[in-house]
Amino acid sequence: MMRLAAVGTALAMGLAGCSSSTADSQPEDAQSSQPAAKSSAPEGLESFYTQELDWEMCGSIIECATIKVPMDYANPEGQSIDLALNRRAVDGATGNILVNPGGPGGSGLDMVSSTVPSMFSNDLQRAYNVIGFDPRGVGESSPVTCQSAAETDKGRQENLRAWVPEDQHEIIESTEDYAADCASNTGELLDHVDTVSAARDMDVIRAVLGDAQLDYLGVSYGTFLGATYADLFPQNVGRFVLDGAMDPSLPAAEVTLAQAVGFEKETDAWLASCLESDACPFTGTVEEAKVQLQQFFAQVENEPMTASDGRVVPIIDFVNGFVLPLYDDSSWSYLTDAMNAAINDADVDMILGFADLSADRQSDGTYASNSSDAFTAINCLDRPMDSSAETMQDEATELMRMAPTLGKYLAYGSITCEAWDYDSTGTPEILDAPGSNEILVIGTVGDPATPYKWSEALAKQLDNATLLTYEGHGHTAYGRSNECITKAVDEYLIDGKVPEAGTRC
Repeated sequence: MMRLAAVGTALAMGLAGCSSSTADSQPEDAQSSQPAAKSSAPEGLESFYTQELDWEMCGSIIECATIKVPMDYANPEGQSIDLALNRRAVDGATGNILVNPGGPGGSGLDMVSSTVPSMFSNDLQRAYNVIGFDPRGVGESSPVTCQSAAETDKGRQENLRAWVPEDQHEIIESTEDYAADCASNTGELLDHVDTVSAARDMDVIRAVLGDAQLDYLGVSYGTFLGATYADLFPQNVGRFVLDGAMDPSLPAAEVTLAQAVGFEKETDAWLASCLESDACPFTGTVEEAKVQLQQFFAQVENEPMTASDGRVVPIIDFVNGFVLPLYDDSSWSYLTDAMNAAINDADVDMILGFADLSADRQSDGTYASNSSDAFTAINCLDRPMDSSAETMQDEATELMRMAPTLGKYLAYGSITCEAWDYDSTGTPEILDAPGSNEILVIGTVGDPATPYKWSEALAKQLDNATLLTYEGHGHTAYGRSNECITKAVDEYLIDGKVPEAGTRC
């Protein structure tokens, strides 16, 4: 997900049964594979791979459990951390499927409890026990903790613009304070929330579920997590769906630039739709409307708006709210209404509502998750960044050239990770998962957050993958596109039938 930090910087990467015993509630196939799965534990990790799951009801149809994993896989005898799991178990299921909603920082627990019923087809829900987990550092799994809700609100209301030289010193101070709070409140875990460690956690989950191979559906960042797992454990890959793929070979600056261009194109597409509506606050051609939009953004840069609850909405939070509906073309009409209210009535409540939704802020002023903190912590470990003044200026110039409407708001993201107490451990690289079972990669032609070319790239990099294309707008495809995509994914996951190469829906 693309997220602009409140301090004015950006880092783009940027969606049951009742038994309490594992053996009693596993499908027959999973039970039969359990000894083989547990006998394959890597040396030194046997106690983690052989632990027992104790499912307990945590809702009317959802069960929950907690497992232990090493905080540092290089020192498995050291401190361990908790991972929270949940599941929708169904009678007659033929297996388990693990899911991840993206982010990084998205909650798999929330995906299983809230999203799966509307996202998954009925056939898929009948075929699988759907397993969710919060990756390390996220949600209920030993979470990254940085600042209070009040401090987060305060940061979001500061009108700090990274592209304005006189604001940069204050931005650096703010990010240093934020990083210090994260380190103080989270501790050593902050050095171990990288994607490789989370992928190794997934193999522990596979083993304790009793599965010889892992079936998995990951979207957005979840494709990077899934591809990392496949590269580490190719022999353990079952049926993998990677929807809205990331290209793991790209450095951070190229990721940011590609997303900026993607959202710029989707802004054009939304403007074309907006101009056909009586509610559209813009006039003329798409290019003329875009100039009007840029002029309004410039006005908010200099004069932040104020919502009816008294909160200030500076340009960064405004743009955070603006981009959220661009993730799904079914939300474009709401964006048109929100921009009409902001421009013609000076009413920023709808835009702020979108920004709050992006940040998981609730109406009572609390935050429902730590998604923003986890997003920063994971990304800062996963990809090294160059925060030299000259490099950031060059990157900002290119962002503004390639994405004149939104590019400046994604610039200078390296400032955040420069203040981080822990150095990055990941490097951009090709993940090929040699010898794995066939993996299904899905790309959406008009995806702004994970551009289609990334899905093409990942499908080529993986040793054994097929690309399925959705000819539409919005972020990801399964569960929000059309019957063609649903049928192709279901046939692959349920029956093992891979779509023909070049299939377009």
